[in-house]
Amino acid sequence: QVQLVESGGGLVQPGGSLRLSCAASGFTFSSHPMSWYRQAPGKERELVASISSGGGIINYGDSVKGRFTISRDNAKNTLYLQMNSLKPEDTAVYYCYARRINFWGQGTQVTVSS
Repeated sequence: QVQLVESGGGLVQPGGSLRLSCAASGFTFSSHPMSWYRQAPGKERELVASISSGGGIINYGDSVKGRFTISRDNAKNTLYLQMNSLKPEDTAVYYCYARRINFWGQGTQVTVSS
């Protein structure tokens, strides 16, 4: 069955960094564009970043441009999100998403606080 399992979230101070991972299984990961979304309490889920199946096309939400980097390793069936210069407003649950099969991971909590 399809699985997307996020990991790497946690508590970090403002200005710090975290690297999220999303391990995929049950589908041909290398053929699918993938995305990271986030949802803060009381807010709608928003797109953080997306990447094409081969990694050549990448897009970022305006709020994370220049600070976050999305990447993928198709040999390991894994999606990544490197988050630098974190701000308190980055606090949210982060989800990976496979759009073509409309499948979401369970999410990982990121909290940015001093």
